Amino acid sequence: MLKQAQGNRLMLNRRQALIGLGAAGVAALGLAGCSDVEAPAPEGSDTATDAADEEAEERQLDAEAYDALIAAGGVADDAAVAASTWATKIKEAGKMRVGGVQTSMLFCLMNEKDNKVRGFDAGLFQLLTRYILGDENAYELTQVTSDTRESVLTNDQVDAVFATYSITDERKEVISFAGPYYTTQQGILVTADNTDINGVDDLAGKNVAAQSGSTGPSVLEEYAPEATIQEFSTDEEARSALEQGRVDAYVIDQTMLMSDMVKRPGAYKLTGDAFGPVDAYGIGLPLDSDGVAFVNDFLAKIEEDGTWSDLWQVCIGDRADIDAAPEPPAIGA
Repeated sequence: MLKQAQGNRLMLNRRQALIGLGAAGVAALGLAGCSDVEAPAPEGSDTATDAADEEAEERQLDAEAYDALIAAGGVADDAAVAASTWATKIKEAGKMRVGGVQTSMLFCLMNEKDNKVRGFDAGLFQLLTRYILGDENAYELTQVTSDTRESVLTNDQVDAVFATYSITDERKEVISFAGPYYTTQQGILVTADNTDINGVDDLAGKNVAAQSGSTGPSVLEEYAPEATIQEFSTDEEARSALEQGRVDAYVIDQTMLMSDMVKRPGAYKLTGDAFGPVDAYGIGLPLDSDGVAFVNDFLAKIEEDGTWSDLWQVCIGDRADIDAAPEPPAIGA
């Protein structure tokens, strides 16, 4: 069983409470104490810009809390490693070869100050590296794209791929998946002051942005047939339309929307429940590898002891003003 990171959990909960206050919470405290509180600066002023920059800085991943959580991860006993050909190969090599990215805001982002990657995917492969080798830094990261994730596995360039990798039947013909470790659906993003849209039913008669080439337009046609869909080429274009009032809401994968909230603190909010088909992320492994059972056992351990939830909170929840981690998906489902 992995060690419970109780001290770190307290640190995460304290940070969550502080961030949860947000700008509105700070204002309320100031009024309650009858202290001198400056009036909000006009939009576009230097003071408003400084405040936005300060809030954006607060939404950055808490590297200290993250590193402490990873360092508290458990280490597998020798018998567990020896029982897996896949894990034994990594143990004998003294490093785990990982396929991943370095530019995903919430899942795996390179910090240019210390040249370390952090995020939800990064945390999982660092915890797994520690679980096998006793050292969370004993990995080698190979950058992958959506077009190369299978080939790096079939060519034995990496031992595993962690890259928001959706499990599909087509992919399972050439590789195997452990997990799923994360699921997502379509979400609804509105401006922070919007009170008219509280769920998918409220999209009827509204102008709704979707990204061309994504599953958003087809899902909207099924779940919100009375909405007027406007397609945009990029996430940035869709968000600009939302901010300018040219659309009432923006619908795309909820993971993308949470990243948008981190990029523009205080500008947006998620509303209503996620909807549409479930997209399950898995860990890519060589075809028919016994690493699937080994990694699934590892995932079960970190879900049971709370490490999965703590990692989600520090990487995603604290930064997107979401108070509680979701239930992790059923492994092997």
